[in-house]
Amino acid sequence: MVEVLFFARLRESLGLSRLTLELDAPITVAQLKERLTARGAPWQRAFGQCQVLVAINQEMADDAAIVRPGDEVALFPPATGG
Repeated sequence: MVEVLFFARLRESLGLSRLTLELDAPITVAQLKERLTARGAPWQRAFGQCQVLVAINQEMADDAAIVRPGDEVALFPPATGG
């Protein structure tokens, strides 16, 4: 199992702050995003609107990073400020 946390615009678009996914073997962040996007139109819109940043166990990661069963994955849009 992997605990996926959604923040900011993603949380608002999807209407949920967390999701538990069954994961039997390690996958890449890119594969995780593909699995989420395959869940349907709201997911495709949420992930297609802008870049999505990722942290695995509270450490920033890229799309090639490995997600393992038991990990916590946070997904969030880039922060802007001024």
